[in-house]
Amino acid sequence: MGNTSSMLTQYDIEDVQEHCNNMFSQQEIVSLYKRFCALDRNGKGFISADEFLSVPEFAVNPLSQRLLRMLDGLNFKEFLAFLSAFSSRASIRQKIEFIFKVYDSDGNGKVTLEDILEVLRDLTGSFISEEQRQQVVGQVLEEAGYSKDCGLTIEDFVKILDMSGLKMEVEVPVD
Repeated sequence: MGNTSSMLTQYDIEDVQEHCNNMFSQQEIVSLYKRFCALDRNGKGFISADEFLSVPEFAVNPLSQRLLRMLDGLNFKEFLAFLSAFSSRASIRQKIEFIFKVYDSDGNGKVTLEDILEVLRDLTGSFISEEQRQQVVGQVLEEAGYSKDCGLTIEDFVKILDMSGLKMEVEVPVD
């Protein structure tokens, strides 16, 4: 599997399937492997940030720079582990854990007010003012029973997003 020009063996497929907690069927793994190989233009078995940015939908995503920190240099197994949060088989908790990682850009296990504001800046650009962003975040945190000064753990994040009734139905097209 190190050389992307090779084909996946049955063993490779089962190994990847197990690594991703069966989030993808064997057929989906084969399909995603073909996409991975197409993205891996230099054939080294890893996808670079530049290769990810060659996907137009990814390049225009306002969170692309945050996602690149999570994606740059992934091999196929890691790539599928990353995509597993978008699987139709992923639980709400798994999806929330992925979102937490996007917000926790320094990887310290806490999402701070500044982390949340950074994501909102990426998403809203100049459409809303900094003051409006701070008001929105402050109100959401207050309604969830947290202060602006606290750092949210994954458990706090799960509690807030779970009680929001948020629908997370983004999925990876595998055809």
